[in-house]
Amino acid sequence: MGQYILRRLLNAIPILVVVSIIIFLFLHMIPGDPARIAAGPDATAQEIEFTRVRLGLDKPLYVQYFIFIRNLVTGNLGVSNRTGMSVASEIGQHLWPTVQLTILSIVWAVIIGMVVGVVAALYRSRWPDVVGMVGSVTGISIPDMWLGMILIEFFAVRLGWFPVAGYGGWGHIIMPSFTLGLGVAAVTARFARTSVIEVLEEDYVRTARAKGLPRRKVIWKHALRNALIPVITMTGLQFGFLLGGAVVTETVFNWPGIGQLLVQSVEYRDYPTVQALMMLFSVEFILINLLVDVLYAVVNPRIQLR
Repeated sequence: MGQYILRRLLNAIPILVVVSIIIFLFLHMIPGDPARIAAGPDATAQEIEFTRVRLGLDKPLYVQYFIFIRNLVTGNLGVSNRTGMSVASEIGQHLWPTVQLTILSIVWAVIIGMVVGVVAALYRSRWPDVVGMVGSVTGISIPDMWLGMILIEFFAVRLGWFPVAGYGGWGHIIMPSFTLGLGVAAVTARFARTSVIEVLEEDYVRTARAKGLPRRKVIWKHALRNALIPVITMTGLQFGFLLGGAVVTETVFNWPGIGQLLVQSVEYRDYPTVQALMMLFSVEFILINLLVDVLYAVVNPRIQLR
């Protein structure tokens, strides 16, 4: 397994190089002059030019790109055009709130989604299945902004159970994590239902039933383990998306995460911060996909990693 992980990491290097080129070029195609924005609305032409030189925007694009790559390799991500802080420090301040929000959202999603999906599969074409699938379609269809506002109005304003917004203790994270996790839970439920139904129709499950094994043992020991594989894939990808920053949810609940930082940086044309964030998202997806493949072998030892 160690050789497999090392080979996957080495194969990721050319992917990251291509991604870095695309990010750099597309970012520089965004309309707007970063030097003018950084200098301020009342800046003179001389002050704007001074700011352009200070930010290194006067250099040719290929020189700026190699500076960007050099900073990534050395770990020196530069200084934010917007705040003047170190990009690494700024990302570090916003990353942990997003990690907390993402982990709790995935916990909600897995618990709710797996319970609904497995129950729907076991009672296929009966009322629990119908209720579960109608609920999952509803969960997929509800916009995060609408759900967040409804939760704030009911649980924060009327009942006073949770704070309206902001970042602090566990009370602050419950509503945004549920808002973020509900859509993932709905997708998880549909994946789990389909996967469990397919596994229950396999020959080895029929054989286990024919041998007289208890229904509960057939489901939990034989069927569910194999049914988890596509669910793990979907959950891993969703985890990557959520960790990349849930912009709408973080905005509604004023959550100081990566999503808010990305929006603010794009608006300000903060090239160093946006470039670092996009590369961080790319590395996250590569590592999460690798982790998903490793989990395959953990869940089902018959799967060989090559």
